[in-house]
Amino acid sequence: MSSSAPFSTVIFDFGGVITASPFEAFNRLEEERGLPRDFIRRVNAANPDSNAWARFERAEIDASAFDRLFAEEARAMGHDLEGEAVLAVLAGAVRPAMVAALDTLKARGFTIACITNNVPSGKGAGMARSEAAAAEIAAILARFDAVIESSKVGVRKPDPRIYQMMCDRLNVPPSQCIYLDDLGINCKPAAQLGMHAIKVTSGEQALADLSAALDMPLP
Repeated sequence: MSSSAPFSTVIFDFGGVITASPFEAFNRLEEERGLPRDFIRRVNAANPDSNAWARFERAEIDASAFDRLFAEEARAMGHDLEGEAVLAVLAGAVRPAMVAALDTLKARGFTIACITNNVPSGKGAGMARSEAAAAEIAAILARFDAVIESSKVGVRKPDPRIYQMMCDRLNVPPSQCIYLDDLGINCKPAAQLGMHAIKVTSGEQALADLSAALDMPLP
């Protein structure tokens, strides 16, 4: 890393950045169940600080309560869908190029970290549904200098406190951080704090934008 580089730290979201977006899996589930496209996202966006999804990401409820409460919320919006079906498709496929980028960044002297909204379900921080997938994700997470999980700290994005929590943990000012997330609502507070925020729409786009911000090639 060049001593003149403005950034020292790259902070990644996990689902939708390191792995494929869970929204793709949600859409497949909706198609299978004959539900309107993006129905699950609409349920999870209603009452965004107090709905079942938000409470589960802060570990205020367990999986069985989420299953019941999500079903009630879905029914109130006109369709039947149990929460367990949503949890079953959460873990997305790993993007190998993003993992390679983590290794490149580490080799070049950057600090890398992860802030993830997750739920206390499945196996490990990536909410994997199998031991093999959990092991793969654990090996990826081990690359990070720090990982903050919403379900462990009781704070979830886009609450500004979780971004400041990471800066405090790494002892780095926000102005030296790049933050990548697939949700604009989660990028906004990072940018307001002073980070360089990149909204991720694909793995290729994320790497291109990150390469441009760092002025260095990435896989």
